[in-house]
Amino acid sequence: MEIEESRQGAVVVITPMGPMVSDDADVFAQRASNSANESLGRVVVDASQMPYVDSRGLEVLLDLASQLTGMGRSLKLIGINDTIREVFDLTDITDMFEFFADATSAIRSFV
Repeated sequence: MEIEESRQGAVVVITPMGPMVSDDADVFAQRASNSANESLGRVVVDASQMPYVDSRGLEVLLDLASQLTGMGRSLKLIGINDTIREVFDLTDITDMFEFFADATSAIRSFV
């Protein structure tokens, strides 16, 4: 999995390119955790290039959401497809995240 990262002011936007599964999820976890610390918890994950997640991918996203909650923030997600949204709903974790239509909306929510 390739991971793109961009900064818009004090907010970091992380875009995983490919499915978040197994070892790739662990790489994403490390990178996202570092980015969260550097940006004081202002993190947006753009999932538009992530077709699906496995159980490890879900665990990583939940861990990141918990880390951000501990920093007084919440994980902002954009570009979630129907498949991933359904997995979130079926596993009853949807409330752990904030969903936005685009990066601009998600970034503005930090203000």
